[in-house]
Amino acid sequence: MIDVPSPGPREVLVKLQAASVHPGDVFIMTGRPHIVRLAFGLRRPRRQTPGMDLSGVVEAIGRDIDSLRVGDRVFGWTTTGSLAEYARVPQDNLALIPDHLPADQAAAVPTSAMTALQAIRDIAKVLPGQTVLVTGASGGVGSFAVQIAAALGADVTGVCSSRNVELVRSLGARHVIDYETTDVTTSGARYDAILDNVEAQPLAAMRRILAPAGTLIPNSGNGGRWIGPLGRIVAGRLRSALTRQRLRPFTSLGTRDDLLALAAMLSSGRITPVIDRTYPLAEAAEALRHVAAGHTRGKVVVTL
Repeated sequence: MIDVPSPGPREVLVKLQAASVHPGDVFIMTGRPHIVRLAFGLRRPRRQTPGMDLSGVVEAIGRDIDSLRVGDRVFGWTTTGSLAEYARVPQDNLALIPDHLPADQAAAVPTSAMTALQAIRDIAKVLPGQTVLVTGASGGVGSFAVQIAAALGADVTGVCSSRNVELVRSLGARHVIDYETTDVTTSGARYDAILDNVEAQPLAAMRRILAPAGTLIPNSGNGGRWIGPLGRIVAGRLRSALTRQRLRPFTSLGTRDDLLALAAMLSSGRITPVIDRTYPLAEAAEALRHVAAGHTRGKVVVTL
C-alpha cells in the first residue's frame, strides 16, 4: 500500500479516472533498446509506477497554484506514473478537459497527440494544399496526425492495414493505401511531408517518394537492441546533408501551450481520439502487453 502523495507548491493532486499506454511506456518497462536504461534505470525502472498520460479530477492543490481549482476535470501527463489511483502533477502539465469529452478519451490524448502536433505543425511545417503521407495511420500517433494534417488543410494519404482503411478515411485522409496489397514506395506519388510511424521501408525507398524539398520524419522508435534507431538516424542525417530533402527525427517534449492547443482542437471537433481497447487498472499489465505486441488501432486506455 502506497500513501496518497501531497502536492508541492506548484503541483496538484489528481484523482485519476483514466490513463493511456503508449510504446514509450513499454520501452521503459522492458529496458529495450538498452540505451533507454541510461535515463530510466540500468537494472530496473527507477520509477515504480508506469505510465505518463492521465485524466481525472483535481483533489488538492499546492499553495502557488493559480489556474486550477479543486474539482476541475483535467488531462495531461506526469513523470511519477499514471497507472495508479492518484498522481502528483505540476500545474503546467495539465489542462481542463473539454466539457463534452469523456475521461477515457481525454487520457488518450497527451503524448500521442502532442507528438503528432509537433511533427506535423512544427517539424514538417505543413501548409494548406501540401501533400502529407502518414504511415501507421490507424495507430496512436498516426490517427491524430491524419486529423491534424487534414485540419491544417493538407491533402493527406494514410497507410494502414485493410481492416483500418475506412477508419483512416473517416479521420480525414483523402487517400488510403492498404500496405497488405500495395507498396507505398511504388505508388508514383511524391509527398511534401512524410511522418513514418512504422519505418517498414528502407530510408532510400522512402526518400524516393519524398518531394525534392520535402521533410521525412521517422518516428517508430524501433531499431537495434542496444541503441535503437540511433544508428539509422545518424546515417540518415549524414545523407540529408547532401540534399534539399530534410530528414528530421525528433523527440516530442510536452508543453502546456500545446496541451491547450489540443484542448481547443478537441472542443471544436477537429480531432477525436480513437480508442482501441479499455482495461481496468487491475489489468494494466495486459494493457502494456497489448501495446507491446503492436498494431493497436488508436489508443489503449486503462480506467479506474
